[in-house]
Amino acid sequence: MRGYTLIEVIVAFAVLALALTLLLGTLTNASRQVRWSADAGRAALLAQSVLEQADLDGPWREGERSGALEDGRYRWTMRVRRFEDPTRVGQPVDPAAPALFTVDLTLQWGAGGARERFELRSLRLVPANAAGPTT
Repeated sequence: MRGYTLIEVIVAFAVLALALTLLLGTLTNASRQVRWSADAGRAALLAQSVLEQADLDGPWREGERSGALEDGRYRWTMRVRRFEDPTRVGQPVDPAAPALFTVDLTLQWGAGGARERFELRSLRLVPANAAGPTT
């Protein structure tokens, strides 16, 4: 007698179903990672744009600013504060010296509780006559 028994066909379908399930799971994770990578890359470009706009907006000032980009898809928060050198605490500061600012920029995107974040920390050296008053 030639051919397959019913149990062999059922086992073959079960193995095929398991293999397809594993393959689809892998493809789903891969597509999620590709989407996250594209979003994070876009966030990095937008962060650069926000910093460049802040450079153009006039003197750097301490404080916090926030906004939204791309119709609210990306939200950003930028905190600016004067850099404190821990090795020079308590020493006088020359008022004619350039000011160094720490800039913390955070971009968030995504919906609900699954928000993604991109954080960037930078320093900006500003000539003494261009640094705005402290707020």
